[in-house]
Amino acid sequence: MVADFEDWREVVAEAVAILQDGGLVALPTETVYGLAADAFNAEAVAKIFEVKERPSFDPLIVHIGHKRDLELVAEVPEELEEVVDELIATYWPGPLTLVLPKKPSVPDLVTSGLDTVAVRLSSHEVMRAVAREMPIAAPSANRFGRISPTSADAVMAELAGKIPMVVDGGACRDGLESTIVAPEMTEKGPVLRLLRPGPISREDLRKIAKVIKPRKTKADHIEAPGQIESHYAPETPLILVDKPEDFVPEEGVKYGLLSYRGEGNGSLMEAIEWAHVEIMSPGKGKLAEGAVRLFYCLRNLDAAGVDVIVSESVSETGIGVAIMDRLRRAAATSKK
Repeated sequence: MVADFEDWREVVAEAVAILQDGGLVALPTETVYGLAADAFNAEAVAKIFEVKERPSFDPLIVHIGHKRDLELVAEVPEELEEVVDELIATYWPGPLTLVLPKKPSVPDLVTSGLDTVAVRLSSHEVMRAVAREMPIAAPSANRFGRISPTSADAVMAELAGKIPMVVDGGACRDGLESTIVAPEMTEKGPVLRLLRPGPISREDLRKIAKVIKPRKTKADHIEAPGQIESHYAPETPLILVDKPEDFVPEEGVKYGLLSYRGEGNGSLMEAIEWAHVEIMSPGKGKLAEGAVRLFYCLRNLDAAGVDVIVSESVSETGIGVAIMDRLRRAAATSKK
């Protein structure tokens, strides 16, 4: 069932009832749609892994409904209270996920056995209203490793018949998954380990504390969602091209193009006769617009019947870092 967003209070009540009964519901956030379960119900959380075909070593994000609810699922070490408070005051509600020591009440399945939990407070009124009733475990509402859904239609294309309810909250505002950071204390003071780039950029985070890179992790031992090398990928093979001269087409191959702005330096628009073209930021070249449209464009290309998707690179500044992160993971999937 797809539930209309217009009478969202009634929709929330229906969603909460399903979740309290141990069911799953797809809910909108400002980033992507999430596949939600009661975070304290291990049997319900197990259904998320089953429906998504997600490996158990990939932890989930827990959504809360109010800043004060952080204490329900996580501990904030005393030495990190100041930096965590500043992050929360600045970016919650919003697309920032914090990795902190978990409370014993959070099932190990949610955290993939880690002693930390990833937590965020969404700015979307539907997710927040549902999460006020109970903490919600909610990864993206798609099959594991595939393109994240930024609309109810995209969720249905991925999970139709597998879950009882999808709440249609319209297109997601940000279009890329949340930024994930792990606050840590060092001899020189607090730092933020950037585990996944997202709508809140490294430059934004540097205003609060020094930002450092994630540790090198094995595929089956990661610190947070979205760190697996192969991820966010269409079914169609994708190659990422940094310079136009690097693209050498093969005869007889039907190519689709994911272009940044469709024109200008670095554009592949005139390279060949493309079977299908999608433009992330038509004529404007705005990274924020490109982020919002990225997964939508990839889905269209995946459905276009091309043999290979060729993607242009974007500038790795601001949210461009997150866009390139998703494109590299999509291309890594295609190489395997």
